[in-house]
Amino acid sequence: MLSHTRTLQQGAKSGLDLPTVFEIEQPAAFEEGSSAAASSRVKRAFDVVAAILGIIAFLPLLLLICLLVRLESPGPVVFRQRRGGLGGRPFEIFKFRTMSVVEQDGPLAHATKTDPRVTRIGGFLRRSSLDELPQLFNVLRGEMSIIGPRPHAVFHDEYYSERIPDYMDRLKTRPGLTGLAQVSGYRGEIRDLEDMQRRIDCDLAYIRDWSLTLDMRLLVKTIIIAPFDPMAY
Repeated sequence: MLSHTRTLQQGAKSGLDLPTVFEIEQPAAFEEGSSAAASSRVKRAFDVVAAILGIIAFLPLLLLICLLVRLESPGPVVFRQRRGGLGGRPFEIFKFRTMSVVEQDGPLAHATKTDPRVTRIGGFLRRSSLDELPQLFNVLRGEMSIIGPRPHAVFHDEYYSERIPDYMDRLKTRPGLTGLAQVSGYRGEIRDLEDMQRRIDCDLAYIRDWSLTLDMRLLVKTIIIAPFDPMAY
């Protein structure tokens, strides 16, 4: 798996195109057989349809948030950061900017409840998870899925892959806007190595037990709990 990851990273650095909307890669749960390939296509079709419907439904809100972020503080409306994607291939994740100081690649500090970098509008966006809405465009680009393991910063992938067995196995499928770990209460600030281990256990369980029904259940649960999640800050 690690050699496969290096190959993909080298390909990305050499200028290979990012996955398109219609590209299909098979999650680990679908490694062999025609039924596996069909399942992978079903998941991708679900992602594309859900992303398009989400963008249409939230378009007025997206435009309003763009205006509010622009008016409150100087800087870009959309924050971009390199995250580890399918097979360890880096991509740029999109989020509404919620901090007055934009973070850069490298060692990153997770936001805390009293983080002075978070703006007033940014605090609301983070608590309601609305800052994640631009990732619907990552889904359309083929870089993310609606449901899957949350993508980590490239630095964190490198750090935790040396400390947690099977960590890189979570990169066998596209990262998601939300996932089993998030609806299970594991999100926000990482407290220690055991906290990350529990998140990885959830990610690997999702990959092992994937079904379209599971994706739908996790999506519905996310919609219900996301606006009230005490771990969102």
